[in-house]
Amino acid sequence: MFTYAPLMATLHKRKISKVDLQKLTKISSSTLAKIGKDEFVSMKVLNEICDVLHCEIEDIIAHVKEEDHQS
Repeated sequence: MFTYAPLMATLHKRKISKVDLQKLTKISSSTLAKIGKDEFVSMKVLNEICDVLHCEIEDIIAHVKEEDHQS
């Protein structure tokens, strides 16, 4: 599975709220909720976040093995 924990850490380091991210990227509140629940969001959204934050994909998403996540 994938987690957006790196995104939350990146936002925290930069003192950017999720609401600010939503305004900067113009993503919907439902997409922001999906990110909060580690659910699927499109590559287009991930690209927009990377562009706005001037960061790499690994700064916003990470892969976690299912058995590691469930422990």
